[in-house]
Amino acid sequence: MTNETFVIGLDYGSDSVRAVLVDTSNGETLASKVYWYPRWKAGKYCIPVMNQFRQHPLDHLEGLEATIKGVLSASQVNPEQVKAICVDTTGSSPLPVDEKGQSLAFHPEFGDNPNAMMVLWKDHTAIQEAEEINQLARTWGGEDYTKYEGGIYSSEWFWSKILHVIREDEAVKKAAFSWMEHCDYITGQLIGISDVMELKRSRCAAGHKALWHESWGGLPPKNFLSKLDPYLADLRDQLYTETFTSDQVAGKLSESWASKLGLTTDTIVAVGTFDAHAGAVGGEIGPNTLIKVMGTSTCDVMVTDKATLGQKLIKGICGQVDGSVIPGSIGLEAGQSGFGDVLAWFKELISKTSLDLIRDSQVLSASQKDQLILEMEDQYISKLSEAALKIPVSESSILALDWINGRRTPDANQALKGAIKGLNMGSDAPRIFKALVEAISFGSRKIIDRFREEGVVINSVIGMGGVAKKSTLVMQTLADVLNMPIKVATSDQAPALGAAMYAAVAAGIHADTPTAIKAMSNGFDKIYHPIKEHIEIYEKLYRDYVEFGEFVEASLESKSVDLLQQP
Repeated sequence: MTNETFVIGLDYGSDSVRAVLVDTSNGETLASKVYWYPRWKAGKYCIPVMNQFRQHPLDHLEGLEATIKGVLSASQVNPEQVKAICVDTTGSSPLPVDEKGQSLAFHPEFGDNPNAMMVLWKDHTAIQEAEEINQLARTWGGEDYTKYEGGIYSSEWFWSKILHVIREDEAVKKAAFSWMEHCDYITGQLIGISDVMELKRSRCAAGHKALWHESWGGLPPKNFLSKLDPYLADLRDQLYTETFTSDQVAGKLSESWASKLGLTTDTIVAVGTFDAHAGAVGGEIGPNTLIKVMGTSTCDVMVTDKATLGQKLIKGICGQVDGSVIPGSIGLEAGQSGFGDVLAWFKELISKTSLDLIRDSQVLSASQKDQLILEMEDQYISKLSEAALKIPVSESSILALDWINGRRTPDANQALKGAIKGLNMGSDAPRIFKALVEAISFGSRKIIDRFREEGVVINSVIGMGGVAKKSTLVMQTLADVLNMPIKVATSDQAPALGAAMYAAVAAGIHADTPTAIKAMSNGFDKIYHPIKEHIEIYEKLYRDYVEFGEFVEASLESKSVDLLQQP
């Protein structure tokens, strides 16, 4: 044991954070621990009907302590053998901070103010601000700063969210010294920064979400930002110019956190990253391979080299960034704003009244109510899936659009809405559920079609995440719709494993990220092959999906124009 070395990958998802303690020699996970955010679970600081989704940083810091202490306790490894930690998070999920890099939510006057908290990736309150950024980028007469981010800026991203918050909340605007992405904030906490300007910011976050690019010297210039709001031009001086890849050292664990966690101050903390990029690394990403990180949303990630991509700009995706995912390669990112969330929405739709009736029941005891509700919550999706699997694909007649949370790619448009057509008196819950599964699969096909239209070669697809591991219905439907085999990564925690790989490189244990992947990969445990009889049926349904989407999008655009033209 004395010669063995270990690293920790810390993966922040939408609902929970998980830590894994990994052997650097072979990628074996010695221990893992998950912590569910209590304030988030209680629905605090969120207004779903307004697409407002905020998280209190206490959920994240409490989760950090609980999960890392949990894996150390379970594994009983010597703390001196834990050489490094790397953090991955959702994104773009920025939060306002003071000069020391501390969240404004910890200031007494902002303790319950959602605008002082982290603006989660799925928060779409900034749709109007995103459109302003897009209009300015296309018309101001200078460089189009969205060109390396697919040519369309999203309400899910850094600048639009900040612009929305500072317009809505003057107090937060005045108090915020800077803004930080979630992955940078947690990294800064671990190393104990006292000056926000000293932190090494994530290349993944900056390049894919904040319009950072080396060719124009970092972030967009002040003369561009000032046209949106003078505040943004001033803010630029309090952000960063240089960015760093996640195989690099951000610093060492602070005395405070070393004491809390039971680690040493020799523990290296790598530069932070995004969960999807870490997941791609944990899933053995390579050339011509599309990695689908499937959870509440999806991120579809690829890498290519500069010689292959040349000067090509991929339209309508979430960015092409030198050094993201695999340092030294170009990282390409796309994805869907709703994936597992679409299915969770339907579960909530059909279960809420039943669960409310159980809670109000005068027949059941409190204990019986709790047990029954827990059982129903746990089995709703699995029962729907079992029933949907029994429905022949040839009977698929309901058509749905997967835009319940807007569309991320191709061509971001968070104002779009979901839709369903083809309902009749025989349209029961399993059939509608099956149509939603088909819809998220069609959305995935649309992304692959866009990559291929732009000349990107895709020879294989790898799926990972909770949906990939748990849902035969989703994975088989996806294989049929894509007409491609899909391998499922063995690791239950691929993003956390990928973060651990970055940590191993930052600690100097492995020479580079590809070497770490080779040494620490967990491989694949299943392959879904397309079913021949389903391919032609889904090809026709996919064409109908595209046509239905064009109709709905045109109708919504027409309605928006009408509203703007009203006196």
